Amino acid sequence: MRAEISFGKSLIGILFVGLAATGCTTTPKPAATAAKTKQVQPAKVTFNYTKKDRDCLQRAMYFESQHSDEDGYLAVGTVVMNRLTSGAYPPSICGVVAQEKQFAPGVMTREVKPQAETELATAADAILLKGARHPAVKDAMFFHTDGLKFPYNNMHYVTVAGGNAFYEKRDANGMLQTPPPLPAYEVAMNYVPGESMLPPQFEALIPSAVPVPLPAPDPMATASTAQMQITAPVTAPVITPATAPVASPATSIEPEPGMPIAIPIPRPAYDSVMLRGSVAATGG
Repeated sequence: MRAEISFGKSLIGILFVGLAATGCTTTPKPAATAAKTKQVQPAKVTFNYTKKDRDCLQRAMYFESQHSDEDGYLAVGTVVMNRLTSGAYPPSICGVVAQEKQFAPGVMTREVKPQAETELATAADAILLKGARHPAVKDAMFFHTDGLKFPYNNMHYVTVAGGNAFYEKRDANGMLQTPPPLPAYEVAMNYVPGESMLPPQFEALIPSAVPVPLPAPDPMATASTAQMQITAPVTAPVITPATAPVASPATSIEPEPGMPIAIPIPRPAYDSVMLRGSVAATGG
């Protein structure tokens, strides 16, 4: 009997040991896959431009590329954008193009032939709206008429387009001597259609297309001043110069018998007297 009990205890012990061993030797779970990291794109640097800036870009492309073709236009336009985004030149397209002794004389004032407008517009829109750049111009911010020679060792030529030779300024180690421009994919051009080129005090002088409502007439004013009759003139009382200037002769207006008096409608406050005063006060 004791032997049976002892055997039973041994069997139970073996079962527990087996279960424990089974629990310890479970198949390991596969390692969790690493979470996929989303690649963050760098924020773009935004430059504003106006209709005038677009015109300045077209002028630079037209006069500096010797009225050539779209390839020449794009090459010059790339130089303008390289300068704009480098931080070493004025922060607007017109500022870059109009900078003294940088681009062709008269670039801002000479006439652009109408025949070139279509190709110029296509090139300008490609640069401003699509971020297009001439691939061979690279980081060049300088060019001169092709065929000229200069004795400088820092002129690293990259391409010829539109009758111009484009070059980067690099030192003996091949490093750029100017701040590098931003690549096109890091630049966003923001069109500002309503940007005004006038000082704020002059904007009020520009006629508005929206009609300004006039004050409502007085309900008592039922007759117009045109129906009134002017009677014999009388002289207004004279005031001494010590107190005020002498009043000019006036007329008394008397309505016809039984006709109500019309009250004139005052002119609105935006009349020219106020505007000229505000401009004169700030114009110096």
